[in-house]
Amino acid sequence: MIGLLLALVYVCFISLGLPDSLLGSAWPVLHQEINVPVSFAGIISMVISLGTIVSSLLSDRLVKKWGSGTITAVSIAMTAIALFGFSVSGAFWLLLLWAIPYGLGAGGVDAVLNNYVALHFKPQHMSWLHCFWGLGASISPYIMSFALVKLQSWNDGYLIVSIIQIVLSLVIFLSLPLWKKGAKQEEEKSEPLRFGEILRIPGAVPCFILFFAYCSLELSASLWASSFLADARGVAPEIASAFASLFYIGMTVGRGINGFFAMKFEDRTLIRMGLSIISIGAILLFLPFAWTSLVGFVVIGLGCAPVYPCIIHMTPSLFGKERSQAMIGVQMAAAYSGFCVVPPLVGLIAEKISISLLPVCLAALLILLIIMHETVVEKTKKEL
Repeated sequence: MIGLLLALVYVCFISLGLPDSLLGSAWPVLHQEINVPVSFAGIISMVISLGTIVSSLLSDRLVKKWGSGTITAVSIAMTAIALFGFSVSGAFWLLLLWAIPYGLGAGGVDAVLNNYVALHFKPQHMSWLHCFWGLGASISPYIMSFALVKLQSWNDGYLIVSIIQIVLSLVIFLSLPLWKKGAKQEEEKSEPLRFGEILRIPGAVPCFILFFAYCSLELSASLWASSFLADARGVAPEIASAFASLFYIGMTVGRGINGFFAMKFEDRTLIRMGLSIISIGAILLFLPFAWTSLVGFVVIGLGCAPVYPCIIHMTPSLFGKERSQAMIGVQMAAAYSGFCVVPPLVGLIAEKISISLLPVCLAALLILLIIMHETVVEKTKKEL
C-alpha cells in the first residue's frame, strides 16, 4: 500500500511541474492574441506567486483540519479548474482572475506534498521527487509546442494539462484511504501554530531567510543567464539560450544523482556539498572568458540540486514532526517571495548599471545562503 502511495506522490510531483512552464511557452503568441505588452506576463506571474504564498501559509491549519490527501486533491482540482479557465480566456483580466486559484492550488500542493514526503519517506525520495518535478516542467513546453504547431491554439495546450490535472485529482480523491493510513496521525496531534509562534522557534527565521536566498539565487541565475552570456561575454544568442537551459537540466540530473548520495550522507552534508559546487560555478562566472561562464551556469545548476530538497527533508528532524507542516508552509512562502522580489531587482541592476554584475549578485546570495545554513545548523544542534 505504501509503495502504491509513493508511486502516486511521484505522479503528483510531475503534475506539480507541468503548469510551471506553460505561461512562458505560450506567451509569445498569447500576448499578441489578447493585445497586451510582453511585460504583462510578469503581472500574471506575480498574482500566481501571491496565491502560492497565501496557501503555503495556511497549509498547517488546513492539513490539521482536513488531512494531507484531501488538501492535495482539492489543490490539484483548483489548479485544474484554473488551467481550464486559462484555456477559455480571451482577455487579460480573465487570465488574472484565473491566476488566483492557480496560485492557491499550486502553493497548497507544494507545501503539503513536501511535508508529507519529509515525514513519511526516506531522504532519497525527496531528491528524486524534485527530479520528477523537473521532468514535469520540462514536458509542458513540448505540450504547448504541440498545441501551437499542430492544433494552432495556445488554448489547447492549457486544456490538455487541465485534463491531466483533473484525472489526477480524481485518482487522489479515490486514494484518500491510503493517505490516511500513511499519515499515522502526526498531522492531527497538535493545534495549528500561529505565525508569531513559528517565528519564535529556534532557527526558524534563518531557515526562512535560507529559503528566500536559495530561490532568489536559483531563479536569478536561470532568468538572466542568457542575457549575461550574450551581453557580457559575447556568446552568440542561440548558444547562450542553449546553455541557459542546461542550468535546469543540470539541476534535474543532479537531483537524480543526489538521491543516491542521500542514502549514505546526511542532509546537511549534502547541502554543504551543493553550496561548495555553486561556489565553484560562481567563481567561473567571474573569470573573463566565455567558456568559463558557459560551464559556470551548468555547475551552478548541479550545485543547486541538493539544496532545496535536503533543507525540506531535514525540517521534521530539526524542528519536530508536529511543527514541520507549519515550518514548511512558511518555507514555501519565503521561497516564492524570493522568486517575486530578487530576480526583478537583479534585472533592474542589469538595466541601470550592467548585466556584468550578475556574478556579484549571485555571490552575495551565495554568501547569505552559507551563513544562514550554518546558523540553522548551530541553532538546532541539539536536534541533530
